[in-house]
Amino acid sequence: MSPIALVTGGAVRIGRAITIGLAKCGYDVVVNYHTSEKAARDLEATLTEQGREVLLAHGDISTQEAIEKISQSVKKRFGRLDVLVNNASSFFSTSLLDIDSEEWDYVLDSNLKASHLTVREFAPLLKESSGCVVNIADYMGLQPLVHYAHHSVAKAALMHLTRIQAMALAPKVRVNAVAPGLVLAPEGMGKSRLGSEIKATLLKRMGTVEDVVHTVLFLVQSPYMTGQTVIVDGGASVPGGLSHRNS
Repeated sequence: MSPIALVTGGAVRIGRAITIGLAKCGYDVVVNYHTSEKAARDLEATLTEQGREVLLAHGDISTQEAIEKISQSVKKRFGRLDVLVNNASSFFSTSLLDIDSEEWDYVLDSNLKASHLTVREFAPLLKESSGCVVNIADYMGLQPLVHYAHHSVAKAALMHLTRIQAMALAPKVRVNAVAPGLVLAPEGMGKSRLGSEIKATLLKRMGTVEDVVHTVLFLVQSPYMTGQTVIVDGGASVPGGLSHRNS
């Protein structure tokens, strides 16, 4: 039987690329999605044609009910889980003093709480398979940013949560994180802003989703790595590299 990987938010953008990368490495996949049903079904058709088994798992993973439902589906279909990639997230550019309670809770729930709830729910299956978890963080979690306040706070906390999860699940389950930088321009970002973001990198260029996928696969295939965050940002998080964003 092929190993099984679950990717939250696995139907679009970076999540889609990670799902495809894992499938190419021989994993049958569970694709969680919330609002991207068409993209999820298109991905299912593509991977099924390539000989992979695909389970679509709809649900908002910031809720315990949705995660329990997904868990039941995984147990019924496969009876195991080898890799969990916590990729689903939300992204808002809002200054700190403009963030209300509802938006704060939504961003923290989708970017942080969901990764706790999934690990909590799937820990028994992961322990049985001596599997691993990869959390998708963000280089914005490495420096305080006024205009991405709640997103930055959530991703910084996710990196710390990664270390705690690694301690709690050791020695059976490894837990690591990837912190991507500018690999996909956020929707609505203008050319001027994008140019400033690229200029802030040491390599003076954008990355690609493949850069993130390669790092995820590296962590999945590295049996002596746990509790680590690998930063994939072209050097933008080197001290001073992000300072322009608060100006």
